[in-house]
Amino acid sequence: MARFGLPALLCTLAVLCAALLAAEPKPKSCSEVRRLYVSKGFNKNDAPTHEINGDHLKICPQGYTCCSQEMEEKYSLQSKDDFKSVVSEQCNRLQAIFASRYKKFDEFFKELLENAEKSLNDMFVKTYGRLYMQNSELFKDLFGELKRYYVAGSVNLEEMLSDFWARLLERMFRLVNSQYHFTDEYLECVSKYTEQLKPFGDVPRKLKLQVTRAFVAARTFAQGLAVARDVVSKVSVVNPTAQCTHALLRMVYCSHCQGLVTVKPCYNYCSNIMRGCLAHQGDLDFEWNNFIDAMLMVAERLEGPFNIESVMDPIDVKISDAIMNMQENSVQVSQKVFQGCGPPKPLPAGRISRSISEGAFSARFRPYHPEERPTTAAGTSLDRLVTDVKEKLKEAKKFWSSLPSTVCNDERMAAGNGNEDGCWNGRGKSRYLFAVTGNGLANQGNNPEVQVDTSKTDMLILRQIMALRVMTSKMKNAYNGNDVDFFDISDESSGEGSGSGCEYQQCPSELEYNATDHSGKSASDKTGGTGARIGAQPYLLAVSCILFLVMQREWR
Repeated sequence: MARFGLPALLCTLAVLCAALLAAEPKPKSCSEVRRLYVSKGFNKNDAPTHEINGDHLKICPQGYTCCSQEMEEKYSLQSKDDFKSVVSEQCNRLQAIFASRYKKFDEFFKELLENAEKSLNDMFVKTYGRLYMQNSELFKDLFGELKRYYVAGSVNLEEMLSDFWARLLERMFRLVNSQYHFTDEYLECVSKYTEQLKPFGDVPRKLKLQVTRAFVAARTFAQGLAVARDVVSKVSVVNPTAQCTHALLRMVYCSHCQGLVTVKPCYNYCSNIMRGCLAHQGDLDFEWNNFIDAMLMVAERLEGPFNIESVMDPIDVKISDAIMNMQENSVQVSQKVFQGCGPPKPLPAGRISRSISEGAFSARFRPYHPEERPTTAAGTSLDRLVTDVKEKLKEAKKFWSSLPSTVCNDERMAAGNGNEDGCWNGRGKSRYLFAVTGNGLANQGNNPEVQVDTSKTDMLILRQIMALRVMTSKMKNAYNGNDVDFFDISDESSGEGSGSGCEYQQCPSELEYNATDHSGKSASDKTGGTGARIGAQPYLLAVSCILFLVMQREWR
């Protein structure tokens, strides 16, 4: 029996080894992971056919895995692109809304001015004929200045309108007193009596108030739409930090490495990562909401007392009423001017008759009603435009604070709220246990998923905050009927994405304001305008202090 001891032992060991080998599980297939990886345009040679040891993985959980080192690196880039794409889609929708509404308003206001000028020209040609044609440049200048204010803002509306009525008085005074010769100095004296004599009745005062308020509100509102468009456009280009990119990889593709290709990230897990990656965008929310509220306030004015359409549509009739008033009171006006400025010199007899026959103002105003007044842009009205924009403004409120949730609601990014137990939590298929952190940079210190440097300021975001703050101030001035100065905030970092806190060496060292247009102030508006500028100084001082501290840290 001893002779069979060794062979029997060897046989027994062989049987045990075979049993152990049979009991050991075979490596899981990675065919589905490989298929999805290749479908994204990656090289199939990067993807193993069966699970391998995952000691090479830097971000995803180690252990047996379907991801090679090359796959993890490419998935990292892909997750970054996916994130940028989803954020860009959400922002582009909002940007397109503001861009289209700005274009519509801009077309409407410009065509409204064109139509008002055409209507006045048609009426005055029919009413005054050659006499109007000889003085038509006066009215062309009026509409030219109104257009220039809307386009560039570099016109003092009150001074411009006062100058128009003074010039009109000079022309009409000559016409109703065509038997006299008036020097330029004498006519300057005549213009000084415009306010005192009120030769045009109360039309100039009322029209000045209506035009100034309506044009300021209209231009400010249009500029507000443009600012909103530009802010969204600049902020939509995100550049995630390395920490954010790592978190995105863990959230979107590390589940693939474990073969869980159909398991989507938990909603709250996604929310924490998005709030960390979009921390700087969250800081826009406060000023953005203030800006939206101010836009809605001005919209109410445009629907009511500051309606530019109700001011410009009948402007031809209002000016004609003023001219008729001057005609009816020409004798009394002339006598008072002669008393104040001295008796004018009569023209020689031959020139008197020729002057009367060629240019005497004898036409009487006859109401002119064209069969069809021109319609405004696309046949729409200001009320319809404002109603539409108000709806969009209300929808856009809290856009930045809700952006993380909006991104996570995208089925490409996370599972729905109802799937809390069968979702990917960053480590496995299970419930996500951490609480969701708040929005904004200050709340990211305790974010369990993304390490965020809460001391690092994003200069691009800071500039957009300042742009919104400045425009909100202009909106409030326009709401109160005050003229405003317009400044465009220059952003030189067009190649920089937001969301990461750009490197200070690459960021401009100060906020740059380029004054592109200024509207002057009348004496009555100087106090309000000065107050608005002084109110903005503490913000600029605070920003300057922040930038100084930042640069001081960099120098150290």
